[in-house]
Amino acid sequence: MTSAPSPAFRAAPEQALIPVVVAGALGRMGGEVIRAVLTAPDTTLVGAIDNTPGKEGCDVGLELGLGELEVAITADLEGSLCQASQAVRNAGPGGGAVLVDFTHPSVVYEHTRSAIAYGVHPVIGTTGLSPEQLQDLAAFAAKASVGGAVIPNFSVGMVLLQQAAAAAARFYDFAELTELHHNRKADAPSGTCIKTAELIEELGKSFNPLQVEEHETLAGCRGGQRDSGLRLHSIRLPGLVAHQEVMFGAPGETYTLRHDTIERSAYMPGVLLSVRRVRSLAGLVYGLERLL
Repeated sequence: MTSAPSPAFRAAPEQALIPVVVAGALGRMGGEVIRAVLTAPDTTLVGAIDNTPGKEGCDVGLELGLGELEVAITADLEGSLCQASQAVRNAGPGGGAVLVDFTHPSVVYEHTRSAIAYGVHPVIGTTGLSPEQLQDLAAFAAKASVGGAVIPNFSVGMVLLQQAAAAAARFYDFAELTELHHNRKADAPSGTCIKTAELIEELGKSFNPLQVEEHETLAGCRGGQRDSGLRLHSIRLPGLVAHQEVMFGAPGETYTLRHDTIERSAYMPGVLLSVRRVRSLAGLVYGLERLL
């Protein structure tokens, strides 16, 4: 096993570049983010956080097949955040380092709060934060005057689908949402599907008025029902990446919106957009549409 030079963190070579720390560096999304950061003209990778056993101290570039980057993998999130913050402590307004997090729902709240505490701008792609956690993080970010972004889905196409769904909901009283993901996704329904439902629900109307007394012979087969009446369905299969369908129904017709992510590279323009804009925010925003 080849080890990268110490330390596990290096300062940005030019102040103009945006320093980026990636959490979940060896994951499928984390690896894509690192590739995007390396190829973008205005970003530089300064930290790689991952808790994969046996990878501590290894050069992240060598592990991802990108060549030696002199950025060592570490499991020490707070240590990396501290060093990232110190490296750009005089950056001033609109400056600072950025944490891009693609880890796990069980740790994303702590990661986000830690980033804010160290003055590092969080860009969170990990889903699973509860509404209460989002409210707490938003209040903490506002108090600390640290910009951050929680993005359930970095695809511009998905944002367009969500906007179309919100517009269509004015004309339909019946709607159901289905999201399909790979079978290594930990949370269900997906954060993207929840966000889509929330945007539809901003109309303040109820959906799916009862037409017949339903009875499930198999518990859960009708999906999860929200207070608005919207039903959400989750499918998990190998071979899938990320897909979502919103189906509206009315007498004599159905209207279906669908978005398919074929490769994770589709998310990278949205990730880089978030990295570039998050440092100018005064607090925490939720959803890519807030940055477009």
